[in-house]
Amino acid sequence: MERSSQLTTNRRSFLGTITTGMATLSMAGLAAPLQQLKANPVFSDGPDPDQWFNNIKGKHRIVFDVTQPHEIFPFAWPKVFLLTNDATGTPAKDNGVVVILRHTGIGYAFEDRLWSKYKLGEVFKADDPATGKPSVRNPFWKPAKGAYKVPGFGEVEIGIDQLQSEGVLFCVCQAAMTVFSAGVADAMKLNAEEVLNDWKSGLLPEVQLVPSGVWAVGRAQEHGCAYCFAG
Repeated sequence: MERSSQLTTNRRSFLGTITTGMATLSMAGLAAPLQQLKANPVFSDGPDPDQWFNNIKGKHRIVFDVTQPHEIFPFAWPKVFLLTNDATGTPAKDNGVVVILRHTGIGYAFEDRLWSKYKLGEVFKADDPATGKPSVRNPFWKPAKGAYKVPGFGEVEIGIDQLQSEGVLFCVCQAAMTVFSAGVADAMKLNAEEVLNDWKSGLLPEVQLVPSGVWAVGRAQEHGCAYCFAG
């Protein structure tokens, strides 16, 4: 009982530190990461993001803009788009779907290791649909069979890996990663550059790093994608 109480106290202390640290991300708190963005305007991590958008193919094209965790919707809606197009004569391979993870939606771009290490469920206010509590894993990466159901549709495969297998493209905002990793680093008394590099190393396979989410929204629309706000 005493150990349980101590763990609860330690957890609250840690979360309080994180909350306080993130609250300092006012304009003053943003100065360092924004200066870093200004000093490094060329985003060269991984494939050229402009070239990446040339991968958008198909007759019907849409971009889902994920600005925050929003239950299952950032992943259910792309699936519904594919299902209903298939039902009206256009199979998945003939559609172009892009999901942009930005602002507090960036957590879904990361592997489970980062969710556990940095308490990303608490940082981004992202609950695990299975428990209703702040998630300690990425709940949409390789979910168990039957993990998700949509009323009227039944069981749906909306894991990021499952959507990728149907041609859905995912990208993540590097600007948001820079800002939020700096806030988390400050709260945990870690080196901001090291935390950012850790986040980059923990990106899920085939998730494209883009300069910013709003930049990506513009590029997707330039490539013929209709816009849908997904959270």
